[in-house]
Amino acid sequence: MQKSRSSLGTLLHHVHVSGPLSRAELAARMGVNRSTILALTSDLAGAGLVREERPVGTLGAGRPSLVVRPESERICVLAFDIAVDRLTAARVGLGGPVLDRREAARPRAGVDLETVIGKLAVLGRELVDTAPPGTTWVGIGASYCGMIRPGDGMVRYGPELGWVDQAFGAELERALGMGLPVAVGNEAHLGAMAEYARGAGAGFPNLIYLHGDVGVGGGILVGGELLGGEGGYGCEVGHMLVNPFGGRPCLCGSRGCLEAETGEYALLAEAGRTGLVGRDAGGAGLIGRDAVRAVAEDAAGGDPAAVRAVATIGDWLGIGVANLINLFNPGVVIFGGMLRDLYGAAAPQIAARIAQHAMPVSRERVELRLSGLADDTTLIGAAELGFAALLADPLAFPCSRT
Repeated sequence: MQKSRSSLGTLLHHVHVSGPLSRAELAARMGVNRSTILALTSDLAGAGLVREERPVGTLGAGRPSLVVRPESERICVLAFDIAVDRLTAARVGLGGPVLDRREAARPRAGVDLETVIGKLAVLGRELVDTAPPGTTWVGIGASYCGMIRPGDGMVRYGPELGWVDQAFGAELERALGMGLPVAVGNEAHLGAMAEYARGAGAGFPNLIYLHGDVGVGGGILVGGELLGGEGGYGCEVGHMLVNPFGGRPCLCGSRGCLEAETGEYALLAEAGRTGLVGRDAGGAGLIGRDAVRAVAEDAAGGDPAAVRAVATIGDWLGIGVANLINLFNPGVVIFGGMLRDLYGAAAPQIAARIAQHAMPVSRERVELRLSGLADDTTLIGAAELGFAALLADPLAFPCSRT
């Protein structure tokens, strides 16, 4: 029975990640015969998780292998992405499509657990209320910009807004009242898994994902598995020391951390745009992603201050990446969040530092890429967290119907 349930989860995972697959393709991937695939797909179809169809455009003699499709419109999760400046909620279908979404601004206002929970609950209820009749909710996943305790969604530390030991997962579960647990993960950890499954990291089991959201977070995969560390708080690459002498102060209490030298505040300071919020002088009055993008665009246009800022920040980011390459010998390093904009502007400086500081045998095969899922990387990672219980045991998952 356990083996059968495991096989059901494996088959469902294939169509969830890869999309519609024929019975023949599934048999080849799983190393089983077609009669086994028939039995497994029958069970999954009976549970309403997949459907089988004839391939589009099939003509001629013979019986074409039926295609197995995930029931994307009906089987859904709620996914939440909690960034420093923005809250996002989405209805995501089995197979990965974002079917509906809601967004709200998040002011930088310190410890705001109650406000965040209230806004997310409103957004989540809107998505539930507007979902098509018969929608089956199989999970809830959330990505948070901080250090998350595995198992209960406790935010142990969120330096940007001062969160310490905030019961985020439990409070969101209570506020939503759907009878489903809320699974919470660190945004960069989830981003790394999402890019590996569906984005720029596909085919790279040894992967580093760097995420910019005011600060810098990281997710590292070794052999396709997340490097979590002893307590689940590993991969805090933003607090790797890169500038020990005269480094900028970091919110963690140290100085010269990668995030202190390459994050939003450092970039704006180097560009001379600190303290100008409210004054829109060529982007000087912006904060967050808009501010970073404005500096990158101005650097591309030749603005001297922006050019110097991008070059300086690119140097420090390149040093950090070189350290990571020496440590982990990844196949790919992926830049996501605000680092997508920064990498686009500072690629020459980053590449030069890697060439100077990373060992040739460690860097010879590494690729540098922008996130393939763009601004949805961490949201998709949260959705994958919501689908985890279903994929582990498709016939015994908790569900809520609307």
